[in-house]
Amino acid sequence: MTWRIASPDDLTAVAREFLAALGDCRVVAFRGHMGAGKTTFIKSLCEALGVADMVNSPTFAIVNEYADAAGEPRVYHFDLYRLKSVAEVLDMGAEDYFYSGCYCFIEWPEVAESLLPAEAAEASIEEVEGGERRLTLQLP
Repeated sequence: MTWRIASPDDLTAVAREFLAALGDCRVVAFRGHMGAGKTTFIKSLCEALGVADMVNSPTFAIVNEYADAAGEPRVYHFDLYRLKSVAEVLDMGAEDYFYSGCYCFIEWPEVAESLLPAEAAEASIEEVEGGERRLTLQLP
């Protein structure tokens, strides 16, 4: 499945469609160049999921936990850019997150490839002409 995001105004509708397309899938590996819009789109996904917390990039924290209005964990947002080995991913307890039943949105997933559940989805975001973004989702 592919969506075009022509402007920030499109994000809410695309996020809702994306979540509907995921069905029961809860782990999504996001790929795209620096500045492609991965974090921005994940913010829209969190909003569509009813996350009450402030959503921001987990660049230095590696993983952010976002809760719903009742305080229940809803989303784990990863930025694995700074990690260099599978051992580092294991040390942070990533497998516990991946199999928690909560949504796991993973930016820069390459270092964790071997740990991702078989049912993880792949998403890619790329900038196309005029600053638009093309979002592609591949389900397992």
